[in-house]
Amino acid sequence: MLLYLHIPYCDSKCHYCSFNSYTNKHNTQKEYKKAMIVQLKDNLEKFKIKPKSIKTLFIGGGTPSTLNPEDYNEFFQIITPYLKDGAEITSEVNPNSATLKWLSGMKNHGVNRLSFGVQSFDEKKLVQLGRSHNSSQAKEAIQNAYEVGFRHISLDLIYNAAGDTKELLQNDIDIALSLPIDHLSAYELTIEANTIFENQEYQKQHNEELAFMVADEIKKRGFTHYEISNFGLYQSAHNKGYWELDNYLGIGAGAVGYIDGIRYYPHTDIDAYISSPLYTREEVLSNNDILTEKIFLGLRSNIGIAKDILSPKAIEKANFLVSESKLTSSSTHYYNPDFFLSDEIALYLMD
Repeated sequence: MLLYLHIPYCDSKCHYCSFNSYTNKHNTQKEYKKAMIVQLKDNLEKFKIKPKSIKTLFIGGGTPSTLNPEDYNEFFQIITPYLKDGAEITSEVNPNSATLKWLSGMKNHGVNRLSFGVQSFDEKKLVQLGRSHNSSQAKEAIQNAYEVGFRHISLDLIYNAAGDTKELLQNDIDIALSLPIDHLSAYELTIEANTIFENQEYQKQHNEELAFMVADEIKKRGFTHYEISNFGLYQSAHNKGYWELDNYLGIGAGAVGYIDGIRYYPHTDIDAYISSPLYTREEVLSNNDILTEKIFLGLRSNIGIAKDILSPKAIEKANFLVSESKLTSSSTHYYNPDFFLSDEIALYLMD
């Protein structure tokens, strides 16, 4: 069992961001926290969650560091008995709000992993993306997190933004891996609906060489490429839990839950969520839906695809791909050595 907590507040909206986040709703924080507690208590009872059964907790956003550590007191008082010993507890954090007080306070709550939204160390690119920090703040925040005692630290980079060159990205990677991190996520810029970039397709490049270059340079430093956008000396248990289709609770506005083949969708709007924190729209996944997700997620990561979920026809196709060195095989699973071909392979197996 996994648990996700959504904090939908941001100080500013990044130009590429399509996440459920708001810059003009900070006055609702007190009522929002109450609503999350109502939903959390209900879900723990409704789904019969047992003590010591939650193996990972991820606090995401939005920007979790827009709330003070004491704002999480009641949440951690309730959830701590349900966390497994040694549970991975991650919080996203922005460099500009990662004060020493915030870092220390979250560590005292038991948070043992941080994910920094850096995106680049190039000042011009940070402005282009609408980030609210500068390069020096990012480097200082990560160093401070290490000094406070965090040993599992991740940061995000974005590539294929307009103006990206091999030299710029090489510099980003060099700086990132000079810092005390053990995980790096590298995302290709996408232009999403309802973002500042929505009608600015020119903000994105379509350069496959940059994607391969970024992956290769990170792997050269000993980071395992364990999912199409994720590299780690340490591999996030929460990430892997999603890709394995583990059950998870989603607490907060727009935080999707998944229990035994059913997805649960709460209100995304903050005010609607505060008014009805127990509202959910249910989506029952068919066996074919679940199979499709397992194939796509397995090929995008080192989770792989269990052979016993595939049809004889799909097994035949997979064995052909093994003979062509497009897949590898163990006694129980097929694995994809090139995540950038994952969608094409998935479609071939399912055709």
